[in-house]
Amino acid sequence: MRDTTTSERATGFLLGLLGDADAERMRRRIGLRPPPPDGESGESEEAADARRAVYSWWTRTPVPSSVLLWVLEEDDPELNALVWRHLSADDAMRRAIVRGIPHGPGRGGALPLAESVRGEPEPPVPEHFSRFGLVGALRACRSMDPARKAASMVVGRPGWEAVAMADQERALPGYARWALAVRPDCPPALRERFGSHAKFTHRVRQSGVVDGPARYATTWNPADRVLRVLSLGRTMFPARVREAEDALRPLVREYLGDREDAWAVLAQLVGTYYGTVPELLATAGAVA
Repeated sequence: MRDTTTSERATGFLLGLLGDADAERMRRRIGLRPPPPDGESGESEEAADARRAVYSWWTRTPVPSSVLLWVLEEDDPELNALVWRHLSADDAMRRAIVRGIPHGPGRGGALPLAESVRGEPEPPVPEHFSRFGLVGALRACRSMDPARKAASMVVGRPGWEAVAMADQERALPGYARWALAVRPDCPPALRERFGSHAKFTHRVRQSGVVDGPARYATTWNPADRVLRVLSLGRTMFPARVREAEDALRPLVREYLGDREDAWAVLAQLVGTYYGTVPELLATAGAVA
């Protein structure tokens, strides 16, 4: 898998929503290079270097925490290693990775660690947790920092079940509730119990919790970063990327279709466009 420019990778992802025949025709007309192959078997040294460059870009690019959760849901040790190194990963994610906690639905048993992660230390265990245990540490929170540290100790389904039971018996402190609510793997029913009014849900979204890839594809910005992340979706989170593709496909057909001039405008705009992907598509179609 070789790296390409922002406009090529972003435009290439959108072209892939047209269908093979139309996409290839538009690609030739606007001078876009063929898309990189998905597989890695028999790749050249140059291709391997380019693949590593793409992964390096990925780990250095800020993304909503939910995007990293979609990667973890693949339960792939090598992908987990990429999350481990990601600048947006938090202590809870790294703790779950090093403990081999699965995230995919219905999966059990500890996951093996990728070679590059073996030997990495687990994030520090909070002092309150050592003294009071999980629920006691959450109840002892009187500020945000201890709450985040305590919340990072909730790993896997048993941890969330214990939190839900404790909160049902007696509501957890506000700081603890917020630190748990902004965890992307917080069960939706529990997050709704913590708060469901508009201001709360808006702040949860601002923290990086996204309600699925379709919402990420249509409401997040800047468009070029969103599209580059999605362009890696078939490698990083193949089980979820189709949701984003299905959300964008009708918009691509409506605003761009097989219009060569519209695709040319899109390729010029995408690298510097700050708005959302639907806004980019509408703008490119209108300009053309």
